[in-house]
Amino acid sequence: QVQLVESGGGLVQAGGSLRLSCTTSGRTQGSYAMGWFRQAPGKEREFVAAVSRSGGSTGYADSVKGRFSISRDNAKNAVYLQMNSLKPEDTAVYYCAARILGLEVAPVAYKYWGQGTQVTVSS
Repeated sequence: QVQLVESGGGLVQAGGSLRLSCTTSGRTQGSYAMGWFRQAPGKEREFVAAVSRSGGSTGYADSVKGRFSISRDNAKNAVYLQMNSLKPEDTAVYYCAARILGLEVAPVAYKYWGQGTQVTVSS
């Protein structure tokens, strides 16, 4: 069993930056590919970014490419999402998720989920 805890959300003005963190407990984080997803009110949960178990491969949604960066530190059992040039449309609850195999963009492919952290971008 793996427990995921997100932190780092908050209120920021458009154009600003935030860094989200996700820490894991239980099985070693290096056993899992990790992903970030987000869900805005009234919308489906959507893929944001993912990183492979080693950190050597990453993937991003088109809407965040060039603005967001995912990274991980397996020694600290942590994965990060650096979000720059934030826009009001980035407002959502952001979730960290883990899966045994490689990168995936579909939420249903991830077995373990955190509780989420709210990100609000004001215009």
